[in-house]
Amino acid sequence: MILEQRVACTCFALGAGVVLVPLITHFHLRELSDLSPYGAALYIAVVNGVLLFMCRGYLYQVGIRACGLGLAFGLGLWLSVSTVQWYMFGWYMCALSFFHFSEFIVTATYNPESLSLDSFLLNHSLEYGLAAVASWVEFGLEAWLLPDMKQVPFLHYAGLLLVVGGEFLRKAAMLTAKSNFNHIVQSKKADSHTLVTHGVYQLCRHPAYVGWFYWSLGTQVLLCNPVCVIGYTWASWHFFRERVEDEEVTLLNFFGEQYLDYMQRVSTGLPFIHGFKVNF
Repeated sequence: MILEQRVACTCFALGAGVVLVPLITHFHLRELSDLSPYGAALYIAVVNGVLLFMCRGYLYQVGIRACGLGLAFGLGLWLSVSTVQWYMFGWYMCALSFFHFSEFIVTATYNPESLSLDSFLLNHSLEYGLAAVASWVEFGLEAWLLPDMKQVPFLHYAGLLLVVGGEFLRKAAMLTAKSNFNHIVQSKKADSHTLVTHGVYQLCRHPAYVGWFYWSLGTQVLLCNPVCVIGYTWASWHFFRERVEDEEVTLLNFFGEQYLDYMQRVSTGLPFIHGFKVNF
């Protein structure tokens, strides 16, 4: 385990430890709803002080991001068990924070040469950030104005299934591809770069994108956000259509007939996206 990985894991655990604040402040843990804003704020300040003391420069930047994600995960756990009205938002917070944290950890494990702060995918794009904020705003407004609209357990569990399944498929793709996986489409073929066609890549050509597509859609089904379900589906579909076409041009340049044969045997896995069209 490399140093950045150890720092990230430690800091994520420290952040998630916010759920233990009732134990720290009251010396007993009757129920997680004992968590107070003041206790949580004090805990965050103490953890940040520890990070400033232990880490400097780049490692501090890794640590503060992992700690923030751990904090979101811990608060998500608290919400999921302490309130009937907002438990699904707690699930969402856990799913979102774990997704970004695990992106960094898997990259650190199998492709440390490409590891950077961007591996958290927190700054993926302006559009990605705006989409997240839009989902929070929609959920808050609808929960306030139409609270019964959010109380649909079937959709909560259906969304959770999509989220867990999508996360599993994406991470399975990353673990299968190992050092061949990169968050950035490569323009130059490395000597170690090989075409991966086994494991989940036998099911579809782009399992990481398929997993992310259904994960993102699942987060909005989970939240019962009808507007964002439509918006996320449209935006994700267009993003992955362009991404797949661009990536497949590169893969054809890298692997030629080998990838062309793979394209003919296996679909992209994304609905109504066929990838780069080759004229024979």
